Amino acid sequence: MKIKQTCIKIFFVLVLPGCINFGYAQNLSVEQKADSLLSKMTLQEKIGQLVLTSAFGNKMGEMIKKGEIGFTGNWGPHKRDSLQTIAVEHSRLHIPLVFATDVIHGYNTIFPVPLAQSCSWDPDLVTKAASIAAFEAASDGVNWTFAPMVDIARDPRWGRIVEGAGEDPYLGSVMAAAYVKGYQGKDLNRPASIAATAKHYVAYGAAQAGRDYNTVDISERTLREIYLPPFHSAVNAGAESIMSAFNDLNGVPASGNYFTLTKILRDEWKFKGVVISDYNSVGELVNHGVAKDKSDAARIGITAGVDIDLAGDTVMGDIYAPYLENLVKKGIVPGSLIDRSARRVLRMKLKLGMFEHPYIDKDFFRKKGPSKEEKNKIARQLANESIVLLKNYKNVLPLKKDIHSIALIGPLADDQENLLGPWSPNGISKNVVTVFQGIRNKVSSGTIINYAKGCGILDTSTAGFKDAIENAKKSDVAVLVVGESREMSGEAASRAFIDLPGVQNELIKKIYETGVPVVVILMNGRPLTINWISQNVNAILETWYLGDQTGNSIADVLFGDYNPSGKLTVTFPRSVGQIPIYYSHKNTGRPPDPNDKYTSKYIDSPVTPLYPFGYGLSYTTFDFSNLKIDKTTISTNGSAIVSVDVTNTGTTTGTEIVQLYIRDIVASVTRPVKELKGFKRIQLRPGETKKVQFTVTAGMLSFYNSEMKKIIEPGKFDIMVGNNSDNVLTTSLEVVK
Repeated sequence: MKIKQTCIKIFFVLVLPGCINFGYAQNLSVEQKADSLLSKMTLQEKIGQLVLTSAFGNKMGEMIKKGEIGFTGNWGPHKRDSLQTIAVEHSRLHIPLVFATDVIHGYNTIFPVPLAQSCSWDPDLVTKAASIAAFEAASDGVNWTFAPMVDIARDPRWGRIVEGAGEDPYLGSVMAAAYVKGYQGKDLNRPASIAATAKHYVAYGAAQAGRDYNTVDISERTLREIYLPPFHSAVNAGAESIMSAFNDLNGVPASGNYFTLTKILRDEWKFKGVVISDYNSVGELVNHGVAKDKSDAARIGITAGVDIDLAGDTVMGDIYAPYLENLVKKGIVPGSLIDRSARRVLRMKLKLGMFEHPYIDKDFFRKKGPSKEEKNKIARQLANESIVLLKNYKNVLPLKKDIHSIALIGPLADDQENLLGPWSPNGISKNVVTVFQGIRNKVSSGTIINYAKGCGILDTSTAGFKDAIENAKKSDVAVLVVGESREMSGEAASRAFIDLPGVQNELIKKIYETGVPVVVILMNGRPLTINWISQNVNAILETWYLGDQTGNSIADVLFGDYNPSGKLTVTFPRSVGQIPIYYSHKNTGRPPDPNDKYTSKYIDSPVTPLYPFGYGLSYTTFDFSNLKIDKTTISTNGSAIVSVDVTNTGTTTGTEIVQLYIRDIVASVTRPVKELKGFKRIQLRPGETKKVQFTVTAGMLSFYNSEMKKIIEPGKFDIMVGNNSDNVLTTSLEVVK
């Protein structure tokens, strides 16, 4: 049997590519190979390379053979290679398929959701996790992921906020690059690399009212300063593809927007990869009212710059496959546009090494890559770093491992399925460590765990409260694990109200009334409005959805084996009425003033957030002092070094995330009150002091002027360093001509 398998491998991996005439000489460059292939293709074959579909059933094989499909979904290893055999051995030009799927926060090993990962402020660890996900996906035959999502999101009602890095364009840009590097590695030609897709281009996170698929109407300044930077960062990091979004942008749908897809992406940024539509977003140009029919939608999409039509079934209807050929023959769409997009597709396939290695190299994946233990170690470390300690009144945490009794209460306390979070289709719930399991593994053998579910996530009944209250009364501490179900976050999961669903808040109040210390563990895909909880319970841990290692990581933090270091990357509002709320707002002509009625505020609520961007507590305390800058003035091409001393003033070793912000005091256009421009993770022993330095360049102080030109304008700037956006030390810097 081993001899047979070896022969098959030699044939598919070594012999077959050498036997097939792919239409180019092996010594040519990628560009030359693409041009050589393109010159031999019919119009129908070129258009076929612009189609991704997975839903043609028995017809699919014949379509692949005819060269009418360039991409398909994730079929699993056996089906995948059988479809690839048709493409490579039986189509006229032997052009291989690329197999794509959504690898969002893990493939087999499920890591924390992206919003949680961003709260680690640890891009190197994010890259490691993405590389593990890429390895696992590639071993299953996946070549291309529709990730990372790099949308900036400032409205927690939007369900897809869970898929991104929060509200800040700088941090979002850092995380975008981290994911791309993890998925793609140093060389796309490696068996374990998969192509990354930055999505959803562009400004999808600004959907009105936080409603998925909804309209976006923002200024070009906001587009360029807030929503474009993470995409630019992904492009600079080498992202092989961009996905165009569902939303319309200032009256022009994103999947038919020549300004963003061609003028900015191609002409300004020099992006050479492929653009794929989101699912049927080209076809939906008809619904938007800018295309009269599907044929017109195909014309608009290809002309704007969408290379690949992602529309995978006959219910939604494909756009490019049935209409482009006729549009070209009628002279409505230039054939050069088809050539342009087909060339980009061929270039991508060549860079991925699909021609030389079209099949899964199973021996490689058996012999290479991280062990299960290594994967779980990274997953646990990232989960630990993603947890944010929001409150710790009278240092109720960490708990002692030999505590006599714990009341473990809540619908998510012994749950596995929901802890996977949204977008984890290959996750296996039985692999998830529950909070109950994690605590049981951590505490002493004599510790009593009094478990009661209390209620379901969406329950309206309080029938389960009785057992929960009784368990709390006979315990030393009550740990309540509450939040949203995984289906309440992600795509098509917008919420008009972002309180704890069901009767969970009432459950917490009843447990609080027993007088036992209360620790609340939140599991959710967005910031929640938790005013009463924040004001009353002893401790709050924001854990989001942490994936496979949830229980172990939460237990690590609860019992002090890991000192929490996570920081919020999205603002927590006090109420839905404050949304959108974010730290880098403008000052307005009448900043809030409690002593003046006629200023920008509410009459029934503070304007301040419940928890600000960058916020997160530790089991120790840190002091910031001695903020210095080595120069008070710099030229428009100069730089200055800012330093601050950070001291661990507590009794526990801890990690602090030191954050650098700037403010342009006077400019030709209004500027935000703060903008994040840098951060560093440092670990300090009790009593230890470290000097942390940042280099502030004039380029970091640039902005778009009234003519949308990026400039460095002379003037004075506040340079701020602290441990969250509300708690900073300030010094000054002036830029001169």
